[in-house]
Amino acid sequence: MIGADLLRHLPAWLDVAGMVTIGSPLAHGTFDVDRLRESLTEPPTNLAWWVNFWNPQDPVAARRGVSSVIPWMTDFRISTKKVLIAAHAATEYLSNESVATAVGFALFGSRSKEIAVLDRGVDIPLEDTEHWALMALRYAHLVMAELTGDQRDRFAGALRQAQAETIEKIKTRNASEHRPMPSPVARLAFDLSDPQATVPVPLPVSHIAKDDAALLLTVLAAANVVQPYELSISPAIRQQAMEHLTAEMGLGHQYGTDVFTAAKRAREALSSNGGVNWIKWGALGVGAFAIVAATGGLALAAAPGVAGGAVITSALASFGPGGMIGGLLTAGTLVTAGGSGITYGLASSGTTAQALEEVVVGRLAAAILRQLQHLEPDPSVYSALIELEIEVRRNHQRLSAFSDESAPALGELQRKIRTVERALKYLTDNDLAPAVRSEPPAQQVLV
Repeated sequence: MIGADLLRHLPAWLDVAGMVTIGSPLAHGTFDVDRLRESLTEPPTNLAWWVNFWNPQDPVAARRGVSSVIPWMTDFRISTKKVLIAAHAATEYLSNESVATAVGFALFGSRSKEIAVLDRGVDIPLEDTEHWALMALRYAHLVMAELTGDQRDRFAGALRQAQAETIEKIKTRNASEHRPMPSPVARLAFDLSDPQATVPVPLPVSHIAKDDAALLLTVLAAANVVQPYELSISPAIRQQAMEHLTAEMGLGHQYGTDVFTAAKRAREALSSNGGVNWIKWGALGVGAFAIVAATGGLALAAAPGVAGGAVITSALASFGPGGMIGGLLTAGTLVTAGGSGITYGLASSGTTAQALEEVVVGRLAAAILRQLQHLEPDPSVYSALIELEIEVRRNHQRLSAFSDESAPALGELQRKIRTVERALKYLTDNDLAPAVRSEPPAQQVLV
């Protein structure tokens, strides 16, 4: 067993380390040497991966994996013919082919004998949009890895098209701006006209701070990463892929779990019948365009926070509202944008109640995720919803003065009001609203 002190000082002797453990007793309630479990609530800085092999017959392993107490690592269950203490023997574990493969990979790398294709491109920092696209493509490949049968085949075909289009759009945009292609992006290009051409798999995404990742992953979890193709992927599979992604990013498996927990709670808070529909940014449809039209593009011109920077109108002009990148940029900016521009667009009778709901649930989900991850709340969420409620009620009052009570436009506005009210109530009930500061009592002057 590797001690906590050694894990904390991995950078002193190895740049990036992987770790293999066998029959670890860390899941046993009575075992916590040097408070190791408490020390490992977060992945050590330079521990790239950790896989633990466990045998359900092994009593030392508490007949379960270590991920039950350290959720960011990976467990792999194997079977041996021995039982009780004999099942804990190192010879039983090390004679297993899966254990040997993991150890060999840690020592020597991949066993692949395929010809390595040299990366094309230059080593320059990724721009925000490029980083966003790589994250989405990596997530898409992780989703595909969880699929089977016909669904996997169809998803692979859709992903093939989406990746080719994404890389081509980045290439075209970069050429127009006289910007070279970064090597992590360039290596993903392939000949779409060749049906036998292998689709390159994106490399694992680099680390992002928890605070910066909250909105990014909330939007990504709700995105259709093979847009414009529509495949119904179960939330369980998408969550599993998200957990793998956040583990790769150094955020831990639990962060990925919390992304979907936050989305589920946000939907439940806004649902009138208790049902839960997952966020689906592709469903925004014309609602997103109505918001853009109503604000003259201002709602998308000053959207801070996406990929650590501002997503400006020129990015959407380059990629268009369609496709994977355009969909992500539109969703990210609508969720992040604040101020009168986005408020006016959402409150407008030309924007559907569904479009408003998607934006509100995105902001609420990001707020819940921050709470689950013990991050400081974002005060702009509450203030933006208050401003939105005022504008929607103002529109409702203006139209109701002369419209029939059964007018569809009034029904849409009433639905918007209920949505915002529920979101504000959730924030207030769950300590996510700004604290009300009471004025100190006036001092009395004795005469």
